[in-house]
Amino acid sequence: MNQYTILAGVGVGSIGVMAVIFGMDIIKLTISTQDYDVFVDPLLDKQNLFVMGRVTIQNTGSQPLTNVHVNFGAGDTLDLGTLKTGQKIIVSPPPNNPMEFVMISADNDVFVSKAYREMPKMVGMMGS
Repeated sequence: MNQYTILAGVGVGSIGVMAVIFGMDIIKLTISTQDYDVFVDPLLDKQNLFVMGRVTIQNTGSQPLTNVHVNFGAGDTLDLGTLKTGQKIIVSPPPNNPMEFVMISADNDVFVSKAYREMPKMVGMMGS
């Protein structure tokens, strides 16, 4: 009986250690670990007659982002001001912009530069 008790204790202890390790990994995914961070996703939606661009910008840090500035390239810029923690916005470049890249900058040395990616085509939808 004593041998089984020790074996059961080791098993329960191992499960507890694994729960703590995996729990810490999940917390890292859900709780922001950086004070100032931004997610940027520039997307091109190519239609038959036109191309539409949009840029998703989200404050993924634990502090507000101040003095947020968007540079669409070709001299086109947009000042957004402050983004609260978790706030997400979608902006579009001005007409006639080449939509090659977008640069986002903010106070506290936040800077992200990304090229636009194309929206995946939906094949086989609605008789196409």
